[in-house]
Amino acid sequence: MTLDELVQIRRKLHQIPEPGFQEVRTQQFLIDYIHSLPQDHLEVTKWETGLIVKVSGMQPEKTIGYRADMDGLPIKEETSYDFRSEHQGMMHACGHDMHMTIALGVLTNFASNRPKENLLFVFQPAEEGPGGAFPLMNSKEFRHHNPDMMIALHIAPQYPVGTIAMKEGLLFANTSELFIDLKGKGGHAAFPHEANDMVVAASHVVTQLQSIVSRNVDPLDSAVVTIGKIEGGTKQNIIAERSRLEGTIRTLTPESMVRIKERIESLVKGIEAGFECKATIDYGANYFQVNNDPELASEFTSFVQKHLPDYSLVSCDKAMTGEDFGYFLMEYPGFMFWLGVDTPYGLHHSKLEPNEDALQVATHTLIEYLNYKAN
Repeated sequence: MTLDELVQIRRKLHQIPEPGFQEVRTQQFLIDYIHSLPQDHLEVTKWETGLIVKVSGMQPEKTIGYRADMDGLPIKEETSYDFRSEHQGMMHACGHDMHMTIALGVLTNFASNRPKENLLFVFQPAEEGPGGAFPLMNSKEFRHHNPDMMIALHIAPQYPVGTIAMKEGLLFANTSELFIDLKGKGGHAAFPHEANDMVVAASHVVTQLQSIVSRNVDPLDSAVVTIGKIEGGTKQNIIAERSRLEGTIRTLTPESMVRIKERIESLVKGIEAGFECKATIDYGANYFQVNNDPELASEFTSFVQKHLPDYSLVSCDKAMTGEDFGYFLMEYPGFMFWLGVDTPYGLHHSKLEPNEDALQVATHTLIEYLNYKAN
């Protein structure tokens, strides 16, 4: 496919971002495009709002899987594009429109150029939440194919176009959402002794949570506990009966995640006793770390160095980013790499504008690598 063709696909996808497990228009767009390709050795299966597309190899001995995520984010778009989101309050601010386009570009090649091995293109919903990877990989539709390896990429705003960045081993962190609801007794601001103020209680929760990383996590390890949103109260002269805290937990080891959750639960029990209130904790979506298979990651690195010398290969550090692709890597060997898209705004930013030249870099890289692995 030409760069212009890839750009047109990406821009159409950019206009229809949808929440996790609501990617109805996105799924239909993908189906319509895939049906326009030669169908001789394609098998298309729906799963929820996602798709699994098998390219049957000529003499298959293995199946190589490639995952592209589909959902958008609840962000009001503020780009300079004339092809902005048509869905109010939703935006492809994490590059999933780029990811899907790259997958379609690679699929287009192999629909006409049949490989020896099977290829499996997995269009996965709900990466941003509540998490589509785990239920998809445990579905009968996916298990029917059961790949021998899985690979994926993620756009990286900080790297120039033409850059591929990756590392062996741990790439992305373990992550968990965090929601804490507090319920006490509201009342008139003039009679605080007759109420249990949940705004004050929430403030104490935030303060105490800050001690977990500094005092309960090994200093040689890394972890983050962030409260990004607090809601509580109805009016300035009413003592709040309820409050809600929303945040995130990120760790470099599964063990630290367990320890942090234990400490959160202990601290919140103390708040319940101290403020005579009731508390509930919900961890929402939990994502397992992205841990690149050392052998396959090393092989991919060597391949890029040898066969794609025009591209810049960078050895990156691990990041506290979360990605539910980690669930695939729990069971299947594989890897994820960063794709440079050269934009000053970071992931999840309302002004994110990836350089579309990266589309051709990625499709060329993956076509060449899959030709190497599947022929």
